[in-house]
Amino acid sequence: MPLLRIVQSKQNSRVKELRRALANPSREKGSLAGIEGPNLLFEAMRAGLRIPCVFASEGSEALLEKLELPADTEVLILSQDVLRSALTTETPQPIAALVEPPDWTWHDILKGRSDGMDTTDPLVLVLSGLQDPGNLGTIVRSAEAFGAHGVLSLPGTVSPWNPKAVRASAGSIFRVPVLAGKTKESIDRLRESGLKIYAATARAAQPVDLVNLGEPVALLIGNEGNGVPADLAAQADGAITIPCPGPVESLNAAVAASVLLYEASRQRLMQSGGPLIPRGGSR
Repeated sequence: MPLLRIVQSKQNSRVKELRRALANPSREKGSLAGIEGPNLLFEAMRAGLRIPCVFASEGSEALLEKLELPADTEVLILSQDVLRSALTTETPQPIAALVEPPDWTWHDILKGRSDGMDTTDPLVLVLSGLQDPGNLGTIVRSAEAFGAHGVLSLPGTVSPWNPKAVRASAGSIFRVPVLAGKTKESIDRLRESGLKIYAATARAAQPVDLVNLGEPVALLIGNEGNGVPADLAAQADGAITIPCPGPVESLNAAVAASVLLYEASRQRLMQSGGPLIPRGGSR
């Protein structure tokens, strides 16, 4: 158990650093991300992330003992008022932390996944102008659940380290490669790597179950209100849609991405001769 240090000022440098990290998540390499709650802290530790500093409110020391923090982690004990001043949730958690995000690369996204004896071709989500952090976090969680290899964030998309995105990911953000890239360079890189690119749209597109998603593919998911930009959709190899018998015009971006990921996972399992439902099922 690391040594504990009591902090009583809202102007403490570490407290101010946590406040900035939560209020304005940085995309710059080397910047620390802020997370809230013992569950997310546990997931960060399980993913092997470096945790420079943990903040705990007075009276929550027992939670720290259960977490078994690394000896080199700085632990600050704060009054509820001081800790609350740095957090963003309406009902503040008793624990928060500064963590070092994974340093993902293109190789992580494009290398494909090897699970035991099976190797699958890359399956990548490409997010363009996605602005709701809850949607982004949900997509990252679904990406992990259905075996996607990574998420590519194009300009205009919310930071994956937005506190709401981190919470919605339920820890998947610590394990799924999420990489920010410029639009033209990213599309060129995907093409050079042999991925077919499909734009998700609500109409004038092929039903997703008629498209082969078992090969190397990238799925374009657009802005919640406007969808995939026309100039970006024009660069895709095709457009896919989710047939909906109900009287709705379109699906929520996170729901649509999750359904597409499920279909890709279903096709890949069938092509590999594996079970339709992997061990573990859903949670």
